[in-house]
Amino acid sequence: MAAGATLLVAAVVATGTLLAAGVWGFGAAPGPGAAPVSNTRPTASSTPSVSVPAIPSPEFTPVPTPSATEPPPAPAPPAFDRAALSIDDPTSPWFVVNKLRPIPDGANYSPPDLVDLPAGMPNPNGYQMRADATAALDAMFQAGLAETGVQMVAQSGYRDYSVQVRAYDYYVNALGADGADLTSARPGYSEHQTGMAMDILDTVSGCSTDGRCFADTTAGQWLAGNAYSFGWVLRYPDGKTDVTGYEFEPWHYRWVGVPLATEMHATGIATLEEFFGLPAAPTY
Repeated sequence: MAAGATLLVAAVVATGTLLAAGVWGFGAAPGPGAAPVSNTRPTASSTPSVSVPAIPSPEFTPVPTPSATEPPPAPAPPAFDRAALSIDDPTSPWFVVNKLRPIPDGANYSPPDLVDLPAGMPNPNGYQMRADATAALDAMFQAGLAETGVQMVAQSGYRDYSVQVRAYDYYVNALGADGADLTSARPGYSEHQTGMAMDILDTVSGCSTDGRCFADTTAGQWLAGNAYSFGWVLRYPDGKTDVTGYEFEPWHYRWVGVPLATEMHATGIATLEEFFGLPAAPTY
């Protein structure tokens, strides 16, 4: 036999021997005395039991769902400072003069900055006022005319001490002292002497500075509702005689500046005495 054939036969014989011995594990019969070889996988019942500890679930914290919210409220405006200006200095817009609070050195007092009223403003008696009050009066008259069609009149502005003497004496002669004190200030106690008060009428109603007539006019009602926005207050309002000492004067307005007039309007406090916590001044 050729050498190559001899090697091939030997290999075949060897392979058969290995298979017979079950070396490759493909179900060949085991040799004598050998333990049986199983070709099957372990079943679940034969798998050793393993205890797996439970993993605790993390505590659930709900996340708030974003929702539309109202914007934060605007900060409250600062409280009105009642001590911002003097109520004792006759040059101050907040100066309070009444039957218990005369003008200091009234017989000699004159405001520092009196000016003529603007040309074209009805001013039959030629009165003056302080500069800031005059500017505010002009703006108010123009706004009133534009909104109502009624021209207002500057009936009586600054009156010095001597003029007030004559005005008060006139009312004493006409009404007696008690009657005069309800409608006219004694010399040295008049708001007109401060240069910051004006008696206002109109050109169409025919009302005068007596009685309630002007209160019921278009101009009078417009002033009552709008004067505060120009810095003016109705100084002697209806029903406040026990506080101010004067009967209702719907024509008498006092310039105090826009901040104070607006605050009084917003709070509904009608008199300077009540706003500043001063004693009522029904009599001298």
